[in-house]
Amino acid sequence: MKKIFLIGIGPGSPEYLTLQAVDTIKKVNTFFILEKESEKNKDLVEARLNILRFCKGNENFRIINAVIPERKRGGKDIDTYRGNVMEWRKKKAEIIARLINNELKDEELGALLIWGDPSLYDGHIEIINYILKNKMAEFEYEIIPGITSIQLLTARHKIPLNSIADEIRITTGRRLKELSPEDIKNTVVLLDNYLAYKNYASSDLYIYWGAYLGSNDEVLISGFLRDVIEDLLKLRQKLKAEKGWIMETYILR
Repeated sequence: MKKIFLIGIGPGSPEYLTLQAVDTIKKVNTFFILEKESEKNKDLVEARLNILRFCKGNENFRIINAVIPERKRGGKDIDTYRGNVMEWRKKKAEIIARLINNELKDEELGALLIWGDPSLYDGHIEIINYILKNKMAEFEYEIIPGITSIQLLTARHKIPLNSIADEIRITTGRRLKELSPEDIKNTVVLLDNYLAYKNYASSDLYIYWGAYLGSNDEVLISGFLRDVIEDLLKLRQKLKAEKGWIMETYILR
């Protein structure tokens, strides 16, 4: 039977690959690289290619590129957002199922290189299960965990993720907006397009922020939010204008 690996590649640099990820990439011959219709994420595609070159060297392997649609934007309420994401994932499922059916032979191994870890803030596990549930393709799959941006953020700032007797909350900018400053004790935020931390500019919260973690463009900021927020907002705007995209993670305490 065909087999698909969802391989966590960490923040995108080969030095953050686990040994299990390297070993798995070495034994796989076909890699599916999904590109968005816009060109703003070409850096993420190139990072995946660099990882394959690092792991495979002069070995022969296949790269199958496929274009995926942009997710429908808009819809501030959570139900509309969920509906847009589900619709987008179904379209991705159709593309991935077609690739598995048309590009893999029986007993052949294929892989998707997943940014960070497949189980954290990523939809490919659910997409793969949707394909299998709806009998869109027949295959087995395995998940190879990866290092996350959260781990790299704490390492860069030289802090532990945990605080004594406190919970660890992992959320998004969309959900962060719903919290009062008193609710935020030790909160990790992923991909905040809403700049939700602006809501807490007058609070006593401390921020540990990082963008493009693990890359040559890595940027770090830390300090009391009220002291660094203006510099942070200006820097974020500049970086996004230069690259066309930004991938950020931060902790509020």
